[in-house]
Amino acid sequence: MKLIIDTDPGIDDAMAIAYAAAAPDIELIGLTTIFGNTHVHQSSRNARFLVDKLSLNIPVAEGAPFARGEDRHAPSEHVHGPEGFGDITEIPQIGENHAQPAAEFLVEMARKHRGELVICAIGPLTNIADAIKLDPEFASNLANLVIMGGAVFCPGNITEHAEANIYHDAKAANEVFAAPLPTVLVGLDVTLKTLYEIADFENLAQKSPEVGGFLCDISRFYLKFYKEIGGLEGCGLHDSTAVIACTHEPMFEIVETGLHVVLDGPEIGATRVNPARPPVRVCRDVDGAGVVRLFTERVASLP
Repeated sequence: MKLIIDTDPGIDDAMAIAYAAAAPDIELIGLTTIFGNTHVHQSSRNARFLVDKLSLNIPVAEGAPFARGEDRHAPSEHVHGPEGFGDITEIPQIGENHAQPAAEFLVEMARKHRGELVICAIGPLTNIADAIKLDPEFASNLANLVIMGGAVFCPGNITEHAEANIYHDAKAANEVFAAPLPTVLVGLDVTLKTLYEIADFENLAQKSPEVGGFLCDISRFYLKFYKEIGGLEGCGLHDSTAVIACTHEPMFEIVETGLHVVLDGPEIGATRVNPARPPVRVCRDVDGAGVVRLFTERVASLP
């Protein structure tokens, strides 16, 4: 399966990209970057760093720096650290971004690999919304759009009502859900059922000293946040679960419904059922233990 990950690395993004690099059923053909966990220039630097660490020969195309109608962004430093990788703050600039902006790159790759390309969006949906506007055929060219975002049947995480990726550009997310895209939503309804504990990270580091060791190191900051805020002894495999959904749909219970995003008021960013919208395949339950096992097994195969 040909895959592009639209990403804002980010600790959980790094885990998802590592999984994609290790998965024998995924051909990762590029990364596009977006604001979110970090500023977009940090996202691009971190993505290129990960491409190098994982010995991938793929482009990184930089995308939108801000949400629709905004001219600034406040990264999630309290969750992912000041540079996106927890306590690791010295991250080298390796290589250069692709010449095309992210939306143009997505449109070109969808056209080139018509009917084959899957995009897994694990940050705010601005780049996806931009690609839809750029090319009327973008939606029909894709095999699938898999989104890590939303909280349809459960509470949010950035507010009581909203999940962070959707909240950070509610307008763009609402545009995406209005489009006739073949879409799978992998939200908090399932990702919070994939708890990855410190013992899991330490086991991964033992089996994969270079990549797993790096993920273990950056996870400590992330795990501390989950412990302090939610009293959890681990973190959800949010972004990795979305990548796994690209190739392992039978691990998920899926319902089909239209969706819209609340754009104002106290529930801004909430993802709500809307039967009048194009159908979205919403993941409602998951084999969480199976996701954890699969993630560990595949990432453990890396150096």
